[in-house]
Amino acid sequence: MEWTVNALAERAGITDRALRHYHRIGLLPPDRIGSNGYRYYGPDAVARLQRILLLRDTGMGLAEIASVLDAPAQPMSEVDALRSHLDRLTADRDAVDRRIAAVEHTLAMREQGLEPRMDVMLQGFNDDYESEVVERWGRDAFDASNQWWHGKSLREQRAWKERAEALVARWRELQEAGHEPDAPAARDHVSAHLAWFAEIPGTPTHAGDAENSRAMVLGMADMYESDPAFHITFGSAAAARFAAAALRRALASGRTRSLSEDDVVG
Repeated sequence: MEWTVNALAERAGITDRALRHYHRIGLLPPDRIGSNGYRYYGPDAVARLQRILLLRDTGMGLAEIASVLDAPAQPMSEVDALRSHLDRLTADRDAVDRRIAAVEHTLAMREQGLEPRMDVMLQGFNDDYESEVVERWGRDAFDASNQWWHGKSLREQRAWKERAEALVARWRELQEAGHEPDAPAARDHVSAHLAWFAEIPGTPTHAGDAENSRAMVLGMADMYESDPAFHITFGSAAAARFAAAALRRALASGRTRSLSEDDVVG
């Protein structure tokens, strides 16, 4: 049984122009061309077209489809190609997710009449807070943290940023799971959060200054709770407030692990 271009295109749900294009680039030649100039497609061509359309629906390009279909007979060649294509699609999805998050952040900030936060990779670790840090902790504190950040390689900065994002994402997970701010899981994450503070030179926690560490953490908790920018950072206002409450309760109860050799509560 044979089909003309128009008949096959109609059955396959594609345009006759697409079929002619596949022929022109060598992806799907017809079984024969009649004396009338018509292209005729038989069962083998139809089977190949089905595979082309399946692979095309995955987003695979026509050149890649051709290399898969025309490869020497290897049972896993198509599977390997699909796995490779899936890896690329996953990477593309992650990139799109990051772009969506950036647009959502910018939109949310603009709707509240606020300036969007610059990405820490571009702007620097604490450039936005220079005047506040200098006023509260002194120029040396700002310079220490700033030099620490810019002394990192790009790979190290990315790794640190990923850890910071995972840290705040965990607060949202705990809040959405229904944990109380003083639940064991929340207390464990308070310890992780305080340890994260202690990694940053220029902070009282890094210096082992117990009294000022407590003041700093409580100050950060206030900002988490009240600053719309932090609500966006944590994924929701509820998550940011949950983190603030957990930090306050841990400090009030004294149930925090040491940040260096000293305990943040003193």
